[in-house]
Amino acid sequence: MLGASLNKVFDYFKSRWQSSWNYSLWALLIFPLSPLVGAVTVGFVSLITWLKQSRKINRRPLNWGFALLSVLLIVSAGFAQDKTAAFLGLFNLLPFFLLFAAHSALIQTFTQLRQMAWVLVIGSMPVAIMGLGQLFLGWSFKFQFVWVVFSWTIRPGGNPPGRIASLFLHANTFAAYLVIVFILGLGLWIEQWRLAIGYWGLNIKGRGERLTATFPLLPQSPVAFFFLTVAVITNFIALIFTNSRNGWAIAIFACLAYALYQGWRILVGSVAAIVSSVFLAAFAPLPVAQIFRLAVPAFFWARLNDDMYPDRPVALMRKTQWEFAWSLAQQHPWTGWGLRSFSTLYRAKMQIPLGHPHNLFLMLSAETGFPSAFLFCGLLAWILITSVQLLQKSKYLNTGDKLIFFSYLLSFVGWILLNTVDVTLFDFRLNALSWLILAAIAGVVHRYHEKDRHASHQN
Repeated sequence: MLGASLNKVFDYFKSRWQSSWNYSLWALLIFPLSPLVGAVTVGFVSLITWLKQSRKINRRPLNWGFALLSVLLIVSAGFAQDKTAAFLGLFNLLPFFLLFAAHSALIQTFTQLRQMAWVLVIGSMPVAIMGLGQLFLGWSFKFQFVWVVFSWTIRPGGNPPGRIASLFLHANTFAAYLVIVFILGLGLWIEQWRLAIGYWGLNIKGRGERLTATFPLLPQSPVAFFFLTVAVITNFIALIFTNSRNGWAIAIFACLAYALYQGWRILVGSVAAIVSSVFLAAFAPLPVAQIFRLAVPAFFWARLNDDMYPDRPVALMRKTQWEFAWSLAQQHPWTGWGLRSFSTLYRAKMQIPLGHPHNLFLMLSAETGFPSAFLFCGLLAWILITSVQLLQKSKYLNTGDKLIFFSYLLSFVGWILLNTVDVTLFDFRLNALSWLILAAIAGVVHRYHEKDRHASHQN
């Protein structure tokens, strides 16, 4: 009996691992806990996909754009003052272009988008719980299993102190991860909520069968709805205690975007009133601000206006960093100073260590030149514009598909906003996750553009 049971379990998992897509899902699930295992798996899936679908990948104009960008980046590295650092910096970009090209061919359906979102939300729970334990329970440990296969480091009190970082190196990086997962999780929660409302409403009228055509989702389940509720709340609480102003702003923006998309006017008004109160408490003239500070905790308004950190050096201000990056870009506009050069140049000028200028697009302009930076922005704009166009084509998307695609589009916009005030590509997990989301969007868009092309030829 035991042997038969084990064989059934083995057959079950074997059936789930037969396709490259299933490998990718397992990689995404384990990525936050084991970047090495996730990286190896995603790399393996990308290689297999390239071997199987190389013709399809090579024919896509978007991939031609990334190929041209790769050439420009290599040329830029060849002109860098520190060529070794510049060529090493290419590893933060070129492998992820390959990952993007492979997975945009692999991910084609809205079902895959839902599966990916579910896996990301499930995988975020252990990391968020560890982060909350780090801040409130004083958890602190360093755990390694089989060298770096599982390597977890939890710093006591967070990094910086008082801010949740969990398994990530810095609270801002963890906040960027949580924002992306929070947006996707909230989309899944709304989908399940709508499904539950529709299920009970239609069943009361005896027409429950209509749901299948409108919402081709996982079956409505109280367990799924309860889990998503807990996950969204947990991730939001963890996001608050990362003390990341950028994370807070983008999460609020996402909530407003969902509320507008759903037509929830009361919720839009409520969120707007809360946000206005916080901003007035932080930035209004003192007599007015003191009134609002009676209701708004100092944890929020003092963080927004920097009263929480009053002695911050001018060199650590984003405005200073952006001005310096812009001046570097103007000095070497064609090829830049070389990837990974900003930190060295900024330290020599300001006598303070700083890893990046807290703006991806300014960093690329300074380190790789304007042609590379403009091409990179153009490719992102292409993905964004074609995504909005697909969202507007109701003939291809039912209500449920529109919502999940809108969630991915919103996470993409959130990633762009994050990178205007920070740089996310230096954390491998976050970088890979960002490019997989872009690949998922581009893959679905390309598939439906192909449908348009075939339909026009037939007509």
